[in-house]
Amino acid sequence: MKGPTSPARLLLLSAVATALGLIGGGAAWVLIRLIALITNLALFHRVGWNLPNFSTLHRGPLLVLVAAASGLVIAVMAKWCPEIQGHGIPEAMDAVLTKQSRIRPRTAFAKPLSAAIAIGAGGPFGAEGPIIVTGGAIGSLLGQLLPVSPSERKILLACGAAAGMAATFGTPLAAVVLVIELLLFEFSARAFVPLVVSTALAGGVHSAIFGTGPLFAVPAHDYHGLDKLPYFAVLGLLCGLLAVIVTRGLFLVEDGYRHLPVGSFWHPMIGAIGFALIGLLEPRALGVGYDVISDVLVGKLTVGALLAIGIAKLIAWWVALASGTSGGTLAPLLLISGTFGSLFGIAVHNLAPGVNISPGAFALVAMAATFGAAIGATFASIVFLFELTRDYEIILPLMLASVVAQAVAGALLRDNIMTEKLTRRNVRVESDYAVDVLASLSVGDVMTTDAETLDCDATVGQARHRLEHDGHGAYPIVDTDGRCLAIIAREDILDLLDGDDRRPALEVASADVVTVTPDQSLLVALRLLLEEGIGHLPVVEDGRLVGMCTRTDILRARQRRFDEDAQQPGWRAAHAAAVVEEARARRRSRATAVASGAVVHHYLVVANQTLGGGALDDAIAERVALGPSRFHVLVPATPAHDLYRNMVRALEGEPPDQTQASEDARRRLDATLASIRESGATADGEIGDPDPLVAIHSVLERQHFDEIIVSTLPHSVSGWLRIDLPARVSNTFDLPVTHVLLERWD
Repeated sequence: MKGPTSPARLLLLSAVATALGLIGGGAAWVLIRLIALITNLALFHRVGWNLPNFSTLHRGPLLVLVAAASGLVIAVMAKWCPEIQGHGIPEAMDAVLTKQSRIRPRTAFAKPLSAAIAIGAGGPFGAEGPIIVTGGAIGSLLGQLLPVSPSERKILLACGAAAGMAATFGTPLAAVVLVIELLLFEFSARAFVPLVVSTALAGGVHSAIFGTGPLFAVPAHDYHGLDKLPYFAVLGLLCGLLAVIVTRGLFLVEDGYRHLPVGSFWHPMIGAIGFALIGLLEPRALGVGYDVISDVLVGKLTVGALLAIGIAKLIAWWVALASGTSGGTLAPLLLISGTFGSLFGIAVHNLAPGVNISPGAFALVAMAATFGAAIGATFASIVFLFELTRDYEIILPLMLASVVAQAVAGALLRDNIMTEKLTRRNVRVESDYAVDVLASLSVGDVMTTDAETLDCDATVGQARHRLEHDGHGAYPIVDTDGRCLAIIAREDILDLLDGDDRRPALEVASADVVTVTPDQSLLVALRLLLEEGIGHLPVVEDGRLVGMCTRTDILRARQRRFDEDAQQPGWRAAHAAAVVEEARARRRSRATAVASGAVVHHYLVVANQTLGGGALDDAIAERVALGPSRFHVLVPATPAHDLYRNMVRALEGEPPDQTQASEDARRRLDATLASIRESGATADGEIGDPDPLVAIHSVLERQHFDEIIVSTLPHSVSGWLRIDLPARVSNTFDLPVTHVLLERWD
């Protein structure tokens, strides 16, 4: 992207988006009516332009024959236009990511026709996927006819796709969000403005043709109150698992088709026969199912019917879509998740009758949560269900359940329904949006300010010597005022003979110098480096050289993004790390003194009731014998171990006698210091915080030590060992730790 789009280009894109909005709205109307006509003719043996109710379908062998015939027709059409296979959105994503948003024009005709045939024969699909692909193909076609860039063609493709969705469901805002998440991979003014224009007009077409009311009836509900949100959190967790089952099940069935002993040409027929056989058992699983979704939401269906419809729709959709026929995913996912949510709501009502949330309300939330988790477009699914119902009270539970479901599915799935095909083609889809660091940083942020230069009177020999020995690939040539006159690179002198070394370097240097200024973005600098095929950019300000910018400098800017993603310690951990690093520095600085034997070893002794004990005295004597030493005795003022007295005080509600504990600690400390000094070593000490770790940390902030000696009572009576103090000291402080255990305690 070069920079902000000019008003003229934005006006052009918006004008084309206007046409795409109207065309997309018309295409949606045509497809819905064509599906209704084929369904009425093929399955109900009548002429009709409205979608029929499959609960009245006559079940018989003719259903299987019609479905098989539709599979054969689609298989023949796929030979002419392979893009019709599947629900279409992965194919549109592939066109955006690998084909500069070019979709063959025939797709705009073949996709809606094949979808109408498949759904009209009872296919358990929605019309939204084919409509999105149809609108996208029309947008791509206009983008190929008009003189636009691949990025602008992508915007037109997205405008057509969004128009198709907005016209089908009357959800213009959700259509904008969905194509941004799945097709555009960009959020900018040049994309957003045409998208809004296109979807607004397509939404107007929907209102004019299908009416202004919500597509689905809103169930009676009461979402108010924090006490009800936990139920929706649990629902979100279960919907995440449902999305995993739906997605992995589809991948598994697709893999099964790939291992069939027949060619892929016959797969659509096999899938059609499969969903027809399921339709013989549960006809309401066939077709787009908008009327069944409404029945689920308003609570017209029994538990048995919900279970039968949900399972039948899921299996029929798996078998049909995996076969490579033509159809959409949205309506089936809504019905599958809606029945699941309604069953969950019935269970909640039976287990907690006072909750007063209708099963239809849970079904509505489950639709958004499962759909968003399965396709990787959680934000779009939240907006979509909100627009479908026009009910703001649903927002809080909708958001909570959707993000929980997304977290669960994201942890368990590597690919979602939209990206799995692309992954098999080695096409990576990046769905996370972030500010481009190259666009947000300027050249002045990364350039080398002390750039090495050549004087204007330098010779070729001097330039050759610098290039061969100093490690740089190019040098700017400047005059006495610091103005960049030319730049000489290694390739400029490769073909020169040694006899040319006395020639002025200016004669062979490139005088056509490509430069940047410090305030230009790194994106501009990178573009210049790539377009000019160079590796160095002199940075000039007011005509004078102020630095150099290389490809390495630009790549180094990416390190800032990596640093922002690196985990940092909290302030307490950072402070402790600083203390540890300071201790390491002290030890390194004393390495020479240690080698010469002229160093005094410093020991921190941490003890209380073991002071004066034989084991600790022996440990101190061993270190005194090693050479000059200094001991700092730290006595955390913990109360003496008296189990009876502590129990009595606890029962009486009295705090430990801290004054007495400090006096006892001081007496033991003084006796120990006197003993150490008598042995010829230097010793001092202090009474520290009752928490030994806090006390040690306080001492280490002021002094450095070579070793920490922790002395404890026996295991049976030691409070310090109950908290595993020696190990905690060793893990917290980067110093050698020795544990001295008193064997007996009387």
